[in-house]
Amino acid sequence: MIRITQLVHGKGTVSEVIKHRKVSPHEVPSKLLAFTQTRRPLVFWNITNQCNLSCTHCYINAGPNKQRRDELSLNEAKAFIDDLAEMRIPLLMFTGGEPIVRRDFWDLVAYAKSNGLKLALSSNGTLITKEIAKKIKEAEIEYVGISLDGANEKTHDTIRGQSGSFNKSVEALKNCVEIGVKCGVRVTATRDNYREIPDLLDLLIQLNVPRFCLYWLVPSGRGKGLFADKNLKTSEVARILDLLYAKAKKFDPEKTEILSVDAPQDGIYMLKKLKEENSPEYENALRLLEFTGDSCSAGDRVANVDPSGNVYVCQFAQLDELKVGNIRQHKFSEIWTDDFNPILSTFRNKVKNLKGKCGECAYKQICGGGCRIRAYFHHGEVMAEDPLCPHDFGTF
Repeated sequence: MIRITQLVHGKGTVSEVIKHRKVSPHEVPSKLLAFTQTRRPLVFWNITNQCNLSCTHCYINAGPNKQRRDELSLNEAKAFIDDLAEMRIPLLMFTGGEPIVRRDFWDLVAYAKSNGLKLALSSNGTLITKEIAKKIKEAEIEYVGISLDGANEKTHDTIRGQSGSFNKSVEALKNCVEIGVKCGVRVTATRDNYREIPDLLDLLIQLNVPRFCLYWLVPSGRGKGLFADKNLKTSEVARILDLLYAKAKKFDPEKTEILSVDAPQDGIYMLKKLKEENSPEYENALRLLEFTGDSCSAGDRVANVDPSGNVYVCQFAQLDELKVGNIRQHKFSEIWTDDFNPILSTFRNKVKNLKGKCGECAYKQICGGGCRIRAYFHHGEVMAEDPLCPHDFGTF
């Protein structure tokens, strides 16, 4: 995740980061987790592969007619939560599928909260009525990410596979804002919707939503079938980044935050823009990226657990050959701290083994070589270069 707004307005963030560098991660504000020195993971937990929508790019291949894939029972889920609490992880993200459709969702939320965990929710938004928004607030869920894959009904509903979903998701954002639940718009950029990103940003401001999070397409789940035809050209990626940079400069950083996900090289692109404009924030932005180190946190500060307890380095790495373990066989804490696990070792030491232009790049230490899952899909090798990187950076 690249916090574009923090890079563009870096001065204030640097002082905050320094203050929190060595603080235990569960005590660090969520917006600063990427910069802490401690390495306990933020856990993305797919609690179900059931969903009331059937999105074309779903990374877990979820849908309304999917079997439950041997979901963890309530007791197994509680044991997992106990382990995470003992580890003192910084944040637990409930995701799916659509997590709210799981029958015991609120039981899991209450149990995790009673164990002192910070919680967030990833949702398509269609089920977040005023009543549900109130329950989210009462449960002290810190953040809700709601998907909007278009700035209008036609685009969004086509991608999401259900008529009326756009209006329901917009209403969910309104419900969260009205009751004081922090929320954000998430969009996965493809050839079908990338031209609507400016309008989505306008809608964000109109709704008083404080966060915009852009995901780049990753060939995982149903996204594999889209990648060849719907993935963006690097020139189009660059134009979107130029737009996000300009908007981040314009927006009040105390009110609106812009982020991108699945492309650590975006941070280097922002550095380049700041340098070209002789911005006084360049040195602060560079320092923030150096604090982060390898900006791809997969297998280190980010972990994923799927509905049946399989552990992966990130939510887009759900492939048999990249499975790290299963929490039904070993505790998550034991799996994650196994220094001899070959998958974890590969991802945690990837910078020195990168190949292609990523291996030659002067900024690989703070980028980490982009997305390894895109590299694996495109080249058949985890250490290959990320095909989405828009240019050769050289040095600047």
